[in-house]
Amino acid sequence: MAANSRQVILETAASLFRQEGYASVSMRGIAKACGMQAGSLYYHFASKDEIVSEILNIGVQRVFDAVQQAIAALPADAGLKQVVQTGIAAHLSGLLLAHDFTSANIRIFWQVPLQVRANHTQLRKKYENYWHQLMMGWQKKQAIRPGVNLQMIVLFLFGTMNWTTEWSDGKKSDIQALSVEMAELFCNGLEKK
Repeated sequence: MAANSRQVILETAASLFRQEGYASVSMRGIAKACGMQAGSLYYHFASKDEIVSEILNIGVQRVFDAVQQAIAALPADAGLKQVVQTGIAAHLSGLLLAHDFTSANIRIFWQVPLQVRANHTQLRKKYENYWHQLMMGWQKKQAIRPGVNLQMIVLFLFGTMNWTTEWSDGKKSDIQALSVEMAELFCNGLEKK
């Protein structure tokens, strides 16, 4: 029962943070939305920052796990565009289909106290580094031209994927089409060959 209550609190808080932002959400507001007394929250979490810290981690970890699993399931001879498209599709699916945690992460990350952000940065960097290592591998295989700033490319890709929370309706069919188009632009650019 306690584990279930904890999950309800996290899901409710993630939705509130996604909709209202960090500053507008209080422990009292979370408790009310959960249908419990404010004091009951403290049985599960010591503070609002402890709740938000867990939400931030869940948001990134779900997407990170989905991307790793999707790419690991590809055949060994998969090309760059297929790997990128698969990673984008998994990222977008995690972001848009299970979106309270992931969207809250994107929306409130820069609103939370510095210490909460600092505690969460390691996981974000680990996920970012995963993509960076992927791109380095493809650059070594000469599928990406030498001299390309891979760090900038990864940040560009993250910005593009994460911004979809603001304009995509998140339908599964749209995510697939969007991931194909994003991979095409990412791998081939805009210039007519």
